[in-house]
Amino acid sequence: MAPVDDFEPPGRRLGRTGIVIAQILVVTLLAVLAARLWYLQVPMWDHYRDLAVANHHQKLIVPATRGQILDATGRPLVNNRTELVVSGDYHELMDMKDDGKKVLGDLSEVLDVPPEELRQRMRLCSPTVSRPCWPGSPYQPVTLAEDVEPSVALQVMESADDFPGISAQAHAVREYPQGEHGSQMLGYLQPVTQEELEAREDLRTQFTGIDQVGRDGVEAVYDAQLRGAAGERVLGVNNHGEVMEVISEKPSEPGMHLVTHVDLGVQRVAEEALAKGMANARPRYEADSGAAVVLDVRTGGVVAMASLPTYDPAIWRGGIDQETFDEMLSAEAGEPLLSRAVQGTYPPGSTFKVSSLSAAAENGYSLRSTYACPGSVSLAGQSYENYAGRGHGPISLHKAIVVSCNTVFYNLGYQMWEKDGGLYPEGEAEEAMANMARGFGFGSPTGIDLPYETSGRIPDREWKRTFWQKTREDNCHRGEHGYPEVAKTDPSRAAYLKLLAYEQCVEGFEWRANEAVNFAIGQGDVLVTPLQLANAYAAVANGGTLHEPRIGRALVSADGSRKEEIEPVVRGRLPVSDETLDYLQKALTAVPKEGTARGAFAGFPQDKVSVAGKTGSADVEGRQVSSWFASYAPADDPQFAIAVLVSQGGTGGMTAAPIARAIYDGIYGFETPGPVAAEGEGGSGPAKPLLPGGKPPEGLPAVRPDGSIDVLDR
Repeated sequence: MAPVDDFEPPGRRLGRTGIVIAQILVVTLLAVLAARLWYLQVPMWDHYRDLAVANHHQKLIVPATRGQILDATGRPLVNNRTELVVSGDYHELMDMKDDGKKVLGDLSEVLDVPPEELRQRMRLCSPTVSRPCWPGSPYQPVTLAEDVEPSVALQVMESADDFPGISAQAHAVREYPQGEHGSQMLGYLQPVTQEELEAREDLRTQFTGIDQVGRDGVEAVYDAQLRGAAGERVLGVNNHGEVMEVISEKPSEPGMHLVTHVDLGVQRVAEEALAKGMANARPRYEADSGAAVVLDVRTGGVVAMASLPTYDPAIWRGGIDQETFDEMLSAEAGEPLLSRAVQGTYPPGSTFKVSSLSAAAENGYSLRSTYACPGSVSLAGQSYENYAGRGHGPISLHKAIVVSCNTVFYNLGYQMWEKDGGLYPEGEAEEAMANMARGFGFGSPTGIDLPYETSGRIPDREWKRTFWQKTREDNCHRGEHGYPEVAKTDPSRAAYLKLLAYEQCVEGFEWRANEAVNFAIGQGDVLVTPLQLANAYAAVANGGTLHEPRIGRALVSADGSRKEEIEPVVRGRLPVSDETLDYLQKALTAVPKEGTARGAFAGFPQDKVSVAGKTGSADVEGRQVSSWFASYAPADDPQFAIAVLVSQGGTGGMTAAPIARAIYDGIYGFETPGPVAAEGEGGSGPAKPLLPGGKPPEGLPAVRPDGSIDVLDR
């Protein structure tokens, strides 16, 4: 039996064991904690440092510098400058209880801009929201003020806590050193819309939050190449907002420069001559708008493209107010946003006879025969007259072009309509006139590198039936109920319109004789654009090749290391024989010398540069006659085609032909006393030719590695 003193109760032994175990656990936990701290602080230091910095970092977008748009010699048509811009985060401001009113109110004092204007700029544009408003994506910083002083931008940046949702940074913005010259052709920039962001993958993958895209002109067509790729800089900052280090940096890639076929000098002369020609016509005619197109017949390059009225594209910078926006779209201001050259459609008048003559010649009418040119003809019970009722007796088709004898072409149109079966053709009609017009490029877009080009219209039997189906319901209603709104002031006209509507309701699908007759002289429902007409005459000049016109000539990288030529595109060939084409060229060459354009070209040195062309005077019901002249030169070695239109400008020989003459004077440097004087030293053109040698430059302007551009010495 053990001694009493050595006896230890079981509870005491258990307590001591627990203490030992607890001590072991504490030591173990301390060891694990120490190991974990070492692991976190040594092997994982970089990882957690990056995570910590990620919680306090600033991502800065480095916008790419947009490429310049240059003329053929390297002169800037559109370039860039840097300015400070203050922007607002739409979502952050709208999430505030007061929709950001306090922040915008405080900001208005700094910017010295009424708070109401800032609130208007924060609104998203929609059909029910008037300008100023934000036309871009709500996920993009909303421009509140542009071209702000550095001290103002610094105050905004240094007081970030006072201006939540507001930022200030440098932006590269578009500058238009040539003002209004070529504005519809060049286009403008606007913020990316949400719809564009969702539709365009290239924008989604490179969206910077401050992107702008081309809205019109070559800015839109070559947007991806001009825009380049934005860069990104990620900065690590502490809780005081101080920059600790640059975590990563991706440099931006500047956009490519677009070198165009456009010559700035010719563009200016074309616009000046067009404006003066319109002004000269106005004592007698409204002359409300006009266009002039100059093409290189060998490549389809656009040397100049004028459209009046015009506007300064700088109005789009920083947003446009509702009054200005409405004015740009108003008929009173002449709809200056509209490019008359590619979007305006008009009856071409007698300039269209190149197509009608070709249709006749390719369908059995002899180029060696004579055709009656009386002062008037009666066809299908209707009388048709020559201009001023003048007749020329039996003449060749050559002279019919030179003197612009309508009655010859009236007969051709009527006879070919009869040959097709008249009102009731058996089987499918040949439609030789309409098909030849399409072969000249009329009735469909030319394919120019511009958006929103209009097709024009070449009517025929199929078009007439389709049009009748679309308008029949309205015509039948009018045929029954008439025009009470017209009857109040002009009962006889109302009765005429009611009868006409009834006829269209019942028989409007018929392709009638009068429509075929008017078609032959470019009247009635025939509509073309000035660009289509210039392109057709360019094809006549170059031997039959129909190009797709091009403004862009080449894309050149910002450092000049890479060049991408934009090759000419051949659309097709005129569907005429060499004999017909040669006959047509000779007839057109005689027009400015002895025909309807001889007055406009009196004194022009035809022995140095022979001009071939055709005048046109087009009628539209309810409007004054419109003036056309389509041409090319030199006639014996063609280089340029020029088409001029003046809407409601009078006859072609009186208004449009003198404008074309002034452009030729400028190109070749002739100081001849023409009817329209462009800016320059005396006469109708500058002493120095705008295009020495009468040709566009062959080479491209050089872009140096430092980004500077060597303008070609002409």
